Amino acid sequence: MKKLSLVLALVLCLFAFASCAGSGEVPVEKQKAEILYVYNWGEYISDGSEDTLDTNAEFEAYCREVLGRNVVVNYSTFSSNEDLYAKISSGAVAYDVIIPSDYTIERMVEEGLVQPLDLEKIPNYRYISDDFKGENVYYECGTEETYSIPYFYGMIGVIYNTEIVSEEDAAEESWDLLWNENYAGDILQYNNSRDAFGTALYKLGYSVNDATDEEWNDALELLKEQKSLVQSYVMDEIFNKMKSGSAAISSYYAGDFFTMYEDNDALAFYYPVEGTNSYVDCMCITSNAPHPDLAYEYINFLCRPDIALANAAYTYYASPLDLDYIEEEGEYLDALEEYRESMEEVHEDAMDILYGETAQSVKTEAYLNLSPEGLERINSLWEELKVESSIGTGIYVLCGIILACLAALAIFLFVRKRKWEKLYD
Repeated sequence: MKKLSLVLALVLCLFAFASCAGSGEVPVEKQKAEILYVYNWGEYISDGSEDTLDTNAEFEAYCREVLGRNVVVNYSTFSSNEDLYAKISSGAVAYDVIIPSDYTIERMVEEGLVQPLDLEKIPNYRYISDDFKGENVYYECGTEETYSIPYFYGMIGVIYNTEIVSEEDAAEESWDLLWNENYAGDILQYNNSRDAFGTALYKLGYSVNDATDEEWNDALELLKEQKSLVQSYVMDEIFNKMKSGSAAISSYYAGDFFTMYEDNDALAFYYPVEGTNSYVDCMCITSNAPHPDLAYEYINFLCRPDIALANAAYTYYASPLDLDYIEEEGEYLDALEEYRESMEEVHEDAMDILYGETAQSVKTEAYLNLSPEGLERINSLWEELKVESSIGTGIYVLCGIILACLAALAIFLFVRKRKWEKLYD
C-alpha cells in the first residue's frame, strides 16, 4: 500500500512538474496580437489576388514561424502625398511604416516626422542599388543619417487609348495631347497640386522646383485653359476610367500603365519629349511609431529579393534592387528569372520602359520639397484653379435654376391670365 501511494505521489509530481514547465510557453497563435500599422499607396502591394503573393500574410507567417510573435498588419492606403502628409503631421494617428514619395520625405525629415534608421537592423539593405544610397539620395536633406529605404521608383508618362486617339496626335509624344481640343471630355488630370502643376510646367519647359512667380502663373493659366477639356480630376479613379474606355487620355505612373493595359490592350504609353517627373517612393518609420522594432522587421522583409520582386511583378513598378548584384550572388536567381518572364508576358516592352534605353533616355526632373513660401504659393494657385472650376459649375447650375424659375413663372402667369379671361367672357 505504501509503495502504491509512493508511485501515485511520484506520478502526480511529474504531472505537476510538466504543467509548471509548460506554463511559461504560450503558443504563438494564442499570444495577444501585436498590431503593425502600415500606410501605403493604393494598388501598391501584392495582395494575394489571382494567386499572387499575399505580402502582408507572408510577413505575419514569418513573424509566427521565425520570430515567434503573433503579429497582425493593419494596412491602410492613401491616394496622394498631400493626404499622407496631412494625416501624419496632424498627429491624430500613429503609423509604424509609411511610404511617401521623395519630396514629401524631404519635408518630413525637415519637420522631424520620420526617424533616422539603424541600417544594421535592415541586413537586406545590401540588395538595394547604389543608385539609391549615399549622395544619390537627393531627398534626405544632405544629412549623414538615412531616413528612408526605397520601395519602388519610376517616371510619369502619358497613357492614351489607341481606339480614340489618332496615331498622328499621339506620334508627337508630347504633353500637348492633354490639351488637345479634339478630345474634350475625354482627358483626365491629377487631383493633386504638385502633379497637376507638374504637367503644365514640364509642357512649358520650366523647372518644377525653381520656377519663378511668373512661370507658376503661366502654368496656372495653362491649367485654366485645359479645364474645359478635362472630364475629371482624379487619382486612383483613373484605373476604372482608362480600363473601361470612359476616358481616353491621362498622365500617370508608368507602372500603373501596365496594370491598366492588362485589362485594356488598346492602351498605349509614352514619356513626353519635353521631359517628365522621376520619383522614388520609400519606406520610413514615423517618429511616433508604436512598434519600431516590428517596423524594422517589416522593412527588412520587403527588401528580401523574392518578396521585393514578387511585389514588383504585381505592381509593375521598377524595383530599386540591384539586379546585377542578385545575379552575381546567385541566391535568388529563380525569383529574378520569374520576375523578368512575368514582366515580358504582360507587355513586350515592359523591362525597356522601366529599366532600359527608353527609360534612361528621358529628360527628367524630380520634385524637391518647396520652401514654405513655395508651398503657400502652389496651394493658393491650386485653390484658385479648383475654386474657379467650382464657380464655373455653380454659375451654370444657378443659371439653369433661374431659367427654370422664369419658365415656371411664365406658365403660372399664362394659366392665371386664361382663367381670368374665362371668368369675364
